[in-house]
Amino acid sequence: MGQSVGFDRTKKILIALADVVIFHLSVVFSFLVRYGWEIPYYNYMSYESAMFYIFAVFVFLNILFGVYILYNKSRADFLYLTVIIQLLMSFIIMATTFFGRWFTFPRSVIAIIFIVSTIALFLWRVLVFKLYERIDGTKKVMVVGSKEACKKAIHNFEHSKNSRHIITKANVDHYFENVKAHMDSVDIVYLADQIDDDEKRKIYEVLIRNDKKLFLNTNFENLVLVNPNIMSIEDESVIEASNFRISPENDLVKRTIDFVVSLALLVITSPILLIAAILVKATSKGPVFYKQTRITKDQTEFSILKFRTMGATAEQDSGPVLSTANDVRVTPVGKYFRALRIDELPQLINVLKGEMALVGPRPERPFFVEQFEKENPYYYLRHNIRAGITGYAQVYGKYATDFNSKLNFDLLYIKKYSLIMDVKIMLQTIKILFDKVSSQGVEEELVLMEIPEKVQVLK
Repeated sequence: MGQSVGFDRTKKILIALADVVIFHLSVVFSFLVRYGWEIPYYNYMSYESAMFYIFAVFVFLNILFGVYILYNKSRADFLYLTVIIQLLMSFIIMATTFFGRWFTFPRSVIAIIFIVSTIALFLWRVLVFKLYERIDGTKKVMVVGSKEACKKAIHNFEHSKNSRHIITKANVDHYFENVKAHMDSVDIVYLADQIDDDEKRKIYEVLIRNDKKLFLNTNFENLVLVNPNIMSIEDESVIEASNFRISPENDLVKRTIDFVVSLALLVITSPILLIAAILVKATSKGPVFYKQTRITKDQTEFSILKFRTMGATAEQDSGPVLSTANDVRVTPVGKYFRALRIDELPQLINVLKGEMALVGPRPERPFFVEQFEKENPYYYLRHNIRAGITGYAQVYGKYATDFNSKLNFDLLYIKKYSLIMDVKIMLQTIKILFDKVSSQGVEEELVLMEIPEKVQVLK
């Protein structure tokens, strides 16, 4: 693959250090804008005293928001992320200087810092991203599997935010022979389907020998091996596969945090809740809240709360129907509530009661759960934890993703669960408020076209 293997940990550390330097220079420049060349020492001293804490939180937020993960980003993402993080930093600087009793840090300078640092950091990140694209380059991918699996993979890659990975070959038969014959013309081989074990093992061997990357799909067999525990028994190493559950200790901590945070958020958002309730009542007939039976942990039913965004008789004739993009049943106010996720705020009450969590698989209706379980025998595993207001699938996938893909995201979340992951998902949920696709509803039907002519089909 050559010497360049992407932005490794050392490069990310260097980029983070450069971020800190740029942020620091932005602060100094903001003081100069406010005071000129004669900066009052007692004002600047407050910044110097709080500097370490500010930088630590700044880097921590960048990591949680995934700023240093570049392969799945677009320039618009860097703009959203930079604005959100620097806005949070403004509040954090105020809180840090307050609790540290550094009261002489000027609030006017904080406002200038937000503007200056946002512009400087965004321009720097665009430059880094351009260098990343030039140095690391576009990677050619061979997708391996049935024709349908290849068509789906091509669709996903072509609709990604950037052209980091391009599928140039679709290997639909004689898998090992074709992989071996075309090894020099691709950088990555993506096994998008289940294939014979013996053939898969031979593909692994030839990829390792030729120092090529391997991508695997998230079928159940591969998900089982995520986050394993390595054990040594006498002279043999054993891989212990973890189950699809969160440990009781982690579950207790998660529940405690959910209770405290949901209570605080209900208090903070109470003015928004009041205004939203008035708008719903004033613009359409029917109740303010929409109650619907959903499924949560251990297949338990509960009534989810939302602000009503459709007419009160939306499903009177049709029965249970998934919301779609451009759904005509959505009220004018409901359209904006959905785009801004305001309709979801009453679910904080469900979290407070223990029926839901802040982060977890989105709860489905019994009607659809029954259908999905018939189509996928592993669907029940997502009910090993509480349903959530937001989740791994909402942050890393699309609202329009089919239920099997969402299930894979949910099972990955359970397998990889940590408190830091919950914090990361909650913070990154802020970013998806700017993503139109994430709030539009499911696609009416995903139509997979034929494999494009530019992709060489190997048979």
